[in-house]
Amino acid sequence: MKLLRVGNPGAERPALLDEDGALRDLSGLVTDIDGALLADEAQLARIREAAPTLPVLDAEGQRIGPPLARIGKVVCIGLNYHDHARETGAEIPAEPIIFFKAADTVVGPNDTVLIPRKSVKTDWEVELAIVIGRTARYLESHEEALAHVAGYAVSNDVSEREFQIERGGTWDKGKNCETFNPLGPWFVTADEIADPQALGLKLWVNGELKQDGTTAEQIFPVAEVVRYVSQFMTLYPGDIINTGTPAGVAMGEPEPKPYLRAGDVVELEIEGLGRQRQEFKDA
Repeated sequence: MKLLRVGNPGAERPALLDEDGALRDLSGLVTDIDGALLADEAQLARIREAAPTLPVLDAEGQRIGPPLARIGKVVCIGLNYHDHARETGAEIPAEPIIFFKAADTVVGPNDTVLIPRKSVKTDWEVELAIVIGRTARYLESHEEALAHVAGYAVSNDVSEREFQIERGGTWDKGKNCETFNPLGPWFVTADEIADPQALGLKLWVNGELKQDGTTAEQIFPVAEVVRYVSQFMTLYPGDIINTGTPAGVAMGEPEPKPYLRAGDVVELEIEGLGRQRQEFKDA
């Protein structure tokens, strides 16, 4: 299934995108799309069964919000693609690099993204987001890890590289600026993704293709990321893991590096998971 939320910020309603591309209203069945729903297999089964009979929503002019409400935490994996590590001159990490984004950085897939004040190095990163569907702690195998995945979504891990790398401390202050995590357009349940390590990722800036990668390049695949993270923290239904970005970010280009400026338009997509479009403006 493809689940999404439509409407103004803070007033989104749950919806389903059916096989014919029609938008179906879920508000008669569920109050929202969140971790509680993802953990309720019986309710998800009822949604699947009822989908063909649900009321059709007029999609014209509808804002698409983040596909999940009440996200608990956004865990991020850094330097998780072989080609991205090569382009930035970084060593291949021996273990996954973990950092966090606050849940309030998450916005809709087509919402405006704000370039922070005094920013000179705002960068783009198309990423596969894992959505957790079952409480996970101390998972032992890749099979067990994948059984805890509810599905996947497109994420733009927007980053301010000067704040992240040149200002001391951890990466977090270059990752947690307002609007720095567009998510969606929809959440796709895991049964629709035959192999999360065989997905193409693309990103364009002002119509120019910048990133053209594949999740096959991941250093730590989806199953290992979930297993590994569960050794250090409990993952709950509705938590998100951003799994890293392929080559093609501004930081990896020759000088002068083409960091984002007000008026730039970024578009990104992942095979089977939909497409985003953001205009960047000054905060």
